[in-house]
Amino acid sequence: MTVTTSSLPIPAPREDGRRRKARRTREALAAAALELVLRDGPDEVTVAAIADRADVARRTFSRYFGSKEEAALDFVREDGSRINALLRERPAAEPPLVAYRRAVACWLTDRDTPASHHRPGIRALLALLDGDPALFGAYQRIRVDAQAESVAIVAARLGVDATRDPRPAVAVDSAAAVLTAALRMWAGAAAVDGPEGLDDLDDLAALVERSYDALIAEAAHAAGHEAESARRK
Repeated sequence: MTVTTSSLPIPAPREDGRRRKARRTREALAAAALELVLRDGPDEVTVAAIADRADVARRTFSRYFGSKEEAALDFVREDGSRINALLRERPAAEPPLVAYRRAVACWLTDRDTPASHHRPGIRALLALLDGDPALFGAYQRIRVDAQAESVAIVAARLGVDATRDPRPAVAVDSAAAVLTAALRMWAGAAAVDGPEGLDDLDDLAALVERSYDALIAEAAHAAGHEAESARRK
């Protein structure tokens, strides 16, 4: 059988040595920050200690992160980038809310590129957010950046200007809020009850699905209520 060049798969671009080294340095700093924040508490950790733990110079830290909180939460940036990549791949016919929900589901269940919640320490760090203003602020900034990209993706899918049409922002902010709520429940259950006996809150993917179902049910209930109110007028 003759195989034409056009039928061969296009190989993924290879990561050059400089980019590979930069990625590994960033990962080492993020891992060190996460480890030290969990071990010593956010207030006790210094940038110098993180750099020393990652075996890099102090000035190297500043090339990658603006703060120790940003470094410890780098997994949130990774998750946002992964969700957005999956969102771009969703079929064009899917409504934005459905597309975002399914992108999140693919991210949470991907065995080849596991979501961050499978890593040791992630759940414990998320449980610290509400009690630490600096961590919470960094978390919110990272989320806002990821959601801004999601809005742009959805606007392109719909062929609209997101600064004039509210649908992209409404869909993304609603869908992202569901994910955030589920993550807070998941992390909070572990903080209160420990690793044992979390029953239906232990499976994050299932909890996220339940949370999206709750949003859809509430939206349907509200729509029905509004329709009934309009009918009675």
